[in-house]
Amino acid sequence: MSPHDAGRHRVHRSVTTGLPLALAAALVAAGTATAAPSPDARVIRTATLGEIPLGAFSNALLPGSVDDDHGVKLGGIGSDIYPAGRKGEYWTVTDRGPNGQIKVDGKKRRTFPVPGFDPTIVKIRVCGDRVQVIDAIPLTTTGGKAVTGLPDQQSRDETPYTYDAKTPLSYNANGLDTEGIVRAADGTFWLVDEYGPSLIHVSARGQVLTRYVPKGLGLTGADYPVVEALPSIFLHRKINRGFEGLAQLPDGDLVMALQSPLSLPDTGAGDASRTTRLLRFSPRQKAVTAEYAYRFDPVDVVDPSEDDTSELKISSIVAAGGDRLLVEERTDKAARLQLVRLGRESSVLGGPWDDDTTSPSLEQLDDPAAAGVPVLAKRLVVDLNKVDGVQQKIEGIARVDHDTLALINDNDFGMTDGAGAFDAQGRLVDSGIKTTVVYVRLPEGL
Repeated sequence: MSPHDAGRHRVHRSVTTGLPLALAAALVAAGTATAAPSPDARVIRTATLGEIPLGAFSNALLPGSVDDDHGVKLGGIGSDIYPAGRKGEYWTVTDRGPNGQIKVDGKKRRTFPVPGFDPTIVKIRVCGDRVQVIDAIPLTTTGGKAVTGLPDQQSRDETPYTYDAKTPLSYNANGLDTEGIVRAADGTFWLVDEYGPSLIHVSARGQVLTRYVPKGLGLTGADYPVVEALPSIFLHRKINRGFEGLAQLPDGDLVMALQSPLSLPDTGAGDASRTTRLLRFSPRQKAVTAEYAYRFDPVDVVDPSEDDTSELKISSIVAAGGDRLLVEERTDKAARLQLVRLGRESSVLGGPWDDDTTSPSLEQLDDPAAAGVPVLAKRLVVDLNKVDGVQQKIEGIARVDHDTLALINDNDFGMTDGAGAFDAQGRLVDSGIKTTVVYVRLPEGL
């Protein structure tokens, strides 16, 4: 880990583990064209993360940031996974931290049991059947303070509450709900965020260098540069369904995937839609250069146990050579991987579908291709529902080699929804779901 900026201190490392000593001490026991894929994909390796108290983990990075972790363990690092260069090593990223929902007077309240938690880039090593944490980089502002995972704007985001849903917490303009991660050739990181939704450039030390948001967002008070560079149509993202997938193409361009269809013209239309969007961004130009329409398969095709179209999501996208992407379509219980190509002729950037007065909207079209929309063609690579040993809620996918993928699940820090998430003493009743990395061997290479 690099020396901390203002408000942070240098953390000494253990020579044998590469971990900060304080952190090491905290470790405990350590038109679509869809073809049928070959059924021979199989899990060839499984590894799990041991129990690491979240308070000890966080305070080793940013002393005093967490005063009570309510018994929560480190988790949530499965928001994405990206190869770190050495065999078995990966960069991962947490989301905004432990959160849940509790109904009060018939209305759901969003709880943040550990409001001092700071979204963190976590480097892991898969060693045998264990996942080891070998480095951790907290995300910080220009002034060196934690960005936190708290919501940004009262006008757009849910009100944050304490673990018991009784006391409102403050909004934080610096707050990030981080998801996808890639590492650039210069050692900096790129992340995406669900709040803005945002594309975030982060230094090798974890300092936010620039946050790119939709035009017209009007985010004020952040202690880092905020640039309105994304199409304003993305202001219509669903709550908690902003950017989730991020890929880095061979030419250095970035592609970000909107988790769910935009709420255009309203929430009902978004919930019923099967059309979401991808954006292509040039770090060199610091600008969006293309936008693509992506069409989900019907929800009961993706997940035979589900009939609610609003449960469809994209959680991970992975560069697969040239302008090809591997796209994960999922519900919380099922996932399938599709291969698409990002042709320049497929871009809808700047056209009528970027105008929120267009009616019907892109999201309302029953058959976008028939309406002249250049929907990305796709090919099914693997149905993960048919691969024994794959966890539910896979949110991160990385290429290990030409025919092997590493998958990581989001265990939500062991959180569940409802008043029973914590016992009478305010300690977490853990779900028992572990952060797990599985390697899947494909019958054919990508």
